[in-house]
Amino acid sequence: EGILTFQGGLLVKGFHGKAELANESFAELDDHHHLGHVDAAFRMHYEDDPNHHDRMFFFLDHKVFAYYQHKLEVGYPKNISEVFPGIPDHLDAAVECPKSECGEDSVIFFKKNEIFHFYVKNKTVDERDFQSMPNCTSAFRFMEHYYCFHGHKFSKFDPKTGEVHGKYPKEARKYFMRCSKFDDDDDHEERERCSRVHLDAITSDDAGNIYAFRGHHYIRKDEGNDTLKADTIENAFKELHSEVDAVFSYDGHLYMIKDDQLFVYRVGEPHTHLDGYPKPVQEELGIKGPIEAAFVCEDHHIAHIIKDRHMY
Repeated sequence: EGILTFQGGLLVKGFHGKAELANESFAELDDHHHLGHVDAAFRMHYEDDPNHHDRMFFFLDHKVFAYYQHKLEVGYPKNISEVFPGIPDHLDAAVECPKSECGEDSVIFFKKNEIFHFYVKNKTVDERDFQSMPNCTSAFRFMEHYYCFHGHKFSKFDPKTGEVHGKYPKEARKYFMRCSKFDDDDDHEERERCSRVHLDAITSDDAGNIYAFRGHHYIRKDEGNDTLKADTIENAFKELHSEVDAVFSYDGHLYMIKDDQLFVYRVGEPHTHLDGYPKPVQEELGIKGPIEAAFVCEDHHIAHIIKDRHMY
């Protein structure tokens, strides 16, 4: 079947196929609306266990779905802890590693900066520390090599040690997807303007300036000016680094949410990170992170928070 790439509710087959709705190929994923989109996925190759061999596993929040020949296995979805004991919920990525390359048949799971090697035969877990690797938002094995994707970048890594050799990270859209306008020599404005990847967050400040965030970059459009300016999030909001979940503006400040943490910046040139932040989202907003979106209506003093199809 080749490579399957998930982005939100969409699925792309191969490196150059057209996006389609994931539920067209895996209808049962749409039966569980309370769950998010696919967090991680891999295909199991383990002939010693015919109940798991050649199954595709999809991880959504705290559940795992097992498919065989595009049919959901009886009894699924199940809790991740039931099928993969010791592996946490809300994963970022997963990739299979066979015995010939990892010493034992295993699956590598990624959650933030935590790495878990799950050994298929005895269902034990070994937690690793891959210091030289960034946090992976997806991972896969291709031609006996292992790739960690983070934003629009990727790094090739050793699955046993996490070591990254060579000049990485590299631009995924230049190597795997072959998108135009994504060369190292292209400017941020041109690249972000023609990107079809969805936005992570968007807001406007008190002056009407618009900020849109995607992956490791953000776009700014100033009030009364049609010119777009783009830069890396790390350059303008270095404490945040990249990939925000939600942003809203209030009283001259940008409130930026990443995972379960809230960062606050005073709007200006440059933006100033307030002392004492980040703080837990639950402590500041009364809702446990992560959340999906947030906004404040003009001239109102209420932050509206969106999480799991609910607005607070």
